[in-house]
Amino acid sequence: MSAEGVEGGKMPLLDHLVELRQRLLYCVVSLFVVFFVAFFFAEAIFAFLAQPLADTMLDAGISDKSRRLIFTNLTEVFFTYVKVAFFTAAFLCCPVFLTQFWLFVAPGLYKNEKTALAPFLVATPVLFFVGGALVYYLIFPMASRFFIAFETPGGDGVLPIELEPKVNEYLSLMMKLIFAFGICFQLPVIMTLLARVGLATSQGMAEKRKYAILGVFIVAAIFTPPDPISQLSLAIPIVLLYEVSIYMAKIVEKKREEESDEAEEA
Repeated sequence: MSAEGVEGGKMPLLDHLVELRQRLLYCVVSLFVVFFVAFFFAEAIFAFLAQPLADTMLDAGISDKSRRLIFTNLTEVFFTYVKVAFFTAAFLCCPVFLTQFWLFVAPGLYKNEKTALAPFLVATPVLFFVGGALVYYLIFPMASRFFIAFETPGGDGVLPIELEPKVNEYLSLMMKLIFAFGICFQLPVIMTLLARVGLATSQGMAEKRKYAILGVFIVAAIFTPPDPISQLSLAIPIVLLYEVSIYMAKIVEKKREEESDEAEEA
């Protein structure tokens, strides 16, 4: 509770619940409004998401006639566009969600706690966007080149093996990769918060660096295609982010010591 909140008395539980309902209502309404707008542009958004595959097929020499996405269910494309609109709305509304979260918790925080929390709320969507951009511009093109290489022309009684990706399966793969990378890129935020509350230390993270690197490569092997380039493309940035986390933890610890010294002097 902030100093203003202490002077004015504690807010009753019912008032907290009413405010929480109001904040959630703002989030839900904004999500639905943006969803309906995004659904109007869903076809163009999906075309943008499919562009890496189209470019890779073109580079692989696949003809325009064969370069396509198919659907085998009558409602498949419609529900794919619904998913595209929902993912787009959730991403665009992320600042709204974080703002409502901030407006709900900020009155109960001290000034130094507000100063500590605000940068993390800003860094979270930025790091997620960076992870998603890495998938779109680097990881997925490399992965699709790897898998398209399994096509065989056939001939002399041998059936050809050709790629005919489905609309919904392509979207699912792209979204899984984007969310996997986006979440992995939250590592500095998570580790710095843990250091802030005393559940992790820079020294402890540095001492466990080799185990962390091993874990990173295991995660990279799970979430990326089975080729070393894709795995390194995820593992190397996360290792670098782990080092950034150690540095951020040191800053947090140094600031906490300074605050403790100032409190003792006072």
